[in-house]
Amino acid sequence: MVERHVPVWERTEHKWASGPAAALRLAAGEARLLRRPAPRFDVVLVGYPGHLDLPAARRAARGRPVVLNPLVSLSDTLVADRGRFAPGSPPARMLTWVDRAALRAADVVVADTQANAAHLAEIALLPRSRFAVCFVGAEERIFHPPWTPDEDFLFVGKLIPLHGLETIVAAAELAPELKIKLVGTGQLEPVVQTLPPNVRWTRWIDYDRLGDAYRSAGCALGIFGTSAKASRVIPNKVFQALACGAPVITADTPAARELLAHDENAILVPAGDPPALARAMRRVAADDELRQRIAQAGLDTYRRQASEEVLGRRWRELLEGVV
Repeated sequence: MVERHVPVWERTEHKWASGPAAALRLAAGEARLLRRPAPRFDVVLVGYPGHLDLPAARRAARGRPVVLNPLVSLSDTLVADRGRFAPGSPPARMLTWVDRAALRAADVVVADTQANAAHLAEIALLPRSRFAVCFVGAEERIFHPPWTPDEDFLFVGKLIPLHGLETIVAAAELAPELKIKLVGTGQLEPVVQTLPPNVRWTRWIDYDRLGDAYRSAGCALGIFGTSAKASRVIPNKVFQALACGAPVITADTPAARELLAHDENAILVPAGDPPALARAMRRVAADDELRQRIAQAGLDTYRRQASEEVLGRRWRELLEGVV
């Protein structure tokens, strides 16, 4: 595998917030990339956030197959989920056009869940057969057992609507005896400015230390947002917690059901339901046998369905198929 990369976004926290300046950086980066001599290759793989890279990838491919792994739809993320633009507005229509053009330019699109693959096919107006699925997984040099809990509940992630932060905070208020650690920054920071006493907020943990955070958590919290996008994703944090052997509570969604089963390898609760989340957290905190059983089953599920070895075989199968 050879990486063809020119730095564009590395020093920019919010990748798409710079307007014309970001577009100019992207165009300059693509021009530099295309001037470089290309080694022999069989397929070009474009990863997230590669929607705007497809024209350059097509030129660089010189007739060879192009595979896109977009993870998200830009319109779904910035319009439907984060509310940056109003539905039907010119920016919203432009984002839908960018999504569709990128998805249609690839020979195969690889989505992270079956639910998301169906959604992307609908956006692209393409048959579902043009879309494959491979879970996200976790980076096992960082996220690995053993799970040795010495804290209560942990949530890590960007503070965005997808994650259902308000649900977590409301559940904490209903269960004041439970201690919860929130880690992250983002759009919903105003929500964490006034937290109940049992919730501790940390803005940042270095990526290389995230595994330690999950291994010491009594239970990891996934996502609880009620948007359509939230129902189609299994977030990184869930895979990372499972890979560390930590038990997980997350929303009961079609995507989550592709990997998880309630009371077997995770605790699933209705999205956007603080009382249900508070009850689940109290149950896990009070029942050590349940925590141990869910944690072990979750780790076993990760190893069978989402480990680096398993997903590596899946990616090889996908790329050999398109070649």
